[in-house]
Amino acid sequence: MRILQVSAMVFVLLLGSAGFGQEAAQAPFVAVIGTDGVQRVEITGGSYYFNPNHIVVKVNVPVVLVVKKAGGATPHSIFLKAPEAGIDFEVNLKTEPTNISFTPTKVGTYPFWCTKRAPLSSKSHKDHGMTGTLEVVD
Repeated sequence: MRILQVSAMVFVLLLGSAGFGQEAAQAPFVAVIGTDGVQRVEITGGSYYFNPNHIVVKVNVPVVLVVKKAGGATPHSIFLKAPEAGIDFEVNLKTEPTNISFTPTKVGTYPFWCTKRAPLSSKSHKDHGMTGTLEVVD
C-alpha cells in the first residue's frame, strides 16, 4: 500500500512539473505601424519561452524587434534565418534591450528560436519549446 501512495505522489509531482518553463499558447501579437512608419515589437525571452511567441507584421514595412532577457543567469538568444524574405538575425539576449531591424520582403510564416543549450544537456532550449513564429502578411 505504501508503494502505491509513493507512486501516486511521484506521478502527481511529474504531472505538475511537465510544463515547467513553457508558456501557454498566446494569441498572435499584431504589430502596429507607428507614426514614423516602423512596426515595433517588444519580445522577452526567459525560461524556455518568448513573449510574445506569435508576431504578425506587414510585408515591406520596416520592423524593429526590441528583444531582452527576462533575467536570471541562463543565457538565451533569438534566431531567425530567412534571407529570401529579408529577415536574418541571431542575437544573444541581455537584460538591457537590443534592437533588431529589418524589412520583411515576402509574405509567409517564419519560425524563430533560442539556439542555446545547457552544458552537458542533450536538449537545446529550442527542444524545450523556446520557439516562436513571425508571420508576415499583406
